Amino acid sequence: MKLYLDPGHGGTDPGAQGNGLNEKNINLDIARRIRDILEREYRDAYVRMSRTDDSSISLSGRTNEANSWGADYFLSIHCNSFNGAAQGYEDYIHSSLPDSSETADYQHTMHVEITKVNQLRNRGKKKANFHVLRETAMPALLTENGFIDNAEDADLMKDPSWRQTVARGHVNGLAKVFNLKKKEGTSTLYKVVAGSFQSKENAENRVNHLQSNGIDSYVAKITISGKQWYRVQAGAFSDRKNAEEQLAKVKESGVHDAYIIREDR
Repeated sequence: MKLYLDPGHGGTDPGAQGNGLNEKNINLDIARRIRDILEREYRDAYVRMSRTDDSSISLSGRTNEANSWGADYFLSIHCNSFNGAAQGYEDYIHSSLPDSSETADYQHTMHVEITKVNQLRNRGKKKANFHVLRETAMPALLTENGFIDNAEDADLMKDPSWRQTVARGHVNGLAKVFNLKKKEGTSTLYKVVAGSFQSKENAENRVNHLQSNGIDSYVAKITISGKQWYRVQAGAFSDRKNAEEQLAKVKESGVHDAYIIREDR
């Protein structure tokens, strides 16, 4: 599988801005993480990026290179902005494509895998006449990973572990679309997270709640963007199905913001 990976904007074009963030930097970080996961963990996954640093690349330069290389898939990474109130995740294929097209099938798979893990409101699958979707000779998808001018979405964007999780969601979709095979010697751990708090007392209260419902958990101290957080972990599993069963139990106890993070070792 030859993936042309396009971190939107760059250089003199910062993209959307808000809450102290520039879109170009978030896009690049997520894209690098996608590349690194694919190259580290999967066989026969070849990645070329439109930019690997903060450089200016024209839209035609991006699509021309992808077409010349003969990429199997064009994936463009973006963040959104609107009025500060809008939030969530959405993705786009070209407006001329029917829902029965191969590109739409790929979009559906990618959308499902990304929204499983990204903790963002699901704004749905969409179509548009964007250059990178119109001028590419291969199936193409543009993902909008939250609204940078929304404080809640921006707080997630500032968290490196969230950006890693978003990258993982994209990779999970690519692995399904192209039936990618894992390299030998990699192992995966699925952790059920039942909340992250800046207050240790709040984290301990969450643990007490879970334990009163028969769910073992503990508080792990982590640092995100220079700030100390207390993460409540309610299990770690090598089998994702087991993690999903535990997640369902946690949510049944009333903890609706629980989610699974994947760590590869």
